[in-house]
Amino acid sequence: QERLVESGGGLVQPGGSLTLSCLASGIVFRISNMAWYRQSAGKEREWVATISSVHKTDYADSVQGRFIIARDNTAKTVTLQMNNVEPEDTAVYYCYAFVGPSELWGQGTRVTVSA
Repeated sequence: QERLVESGGGLVQPGGSLTLSCLASGIVFRISNMAWYRQSAGKEREWVATISSVHKTDYADSVQGRFIIARDNTAKTVTLQMNNVEPEDTAVYYCYAFVGPSELWGQGTRVTVSA
């Protein structure tokens, strides 16, 4: 069964750090492009970062220089290291896998940035 399971969300203070993880199963992870999206209350889902199957990374301007996306093909895991977080980073974060016409979403993990 194809599945993406996120973990690592929670409450973090502004300026702090948090690392999200996404474990994939049932997909050929090494050829899949992986991404993180987020959705804040009342807003549309927005793209955060992508890491391709050849480890090329791209970031949204809002997180460039603060977030780091990485992947471990052996562990079939993609992570999002969130540094110097801001209240505007509060959202449900979703893991996304795509290759060709195929795509798969995780169920999301909630991140709240608050003092």
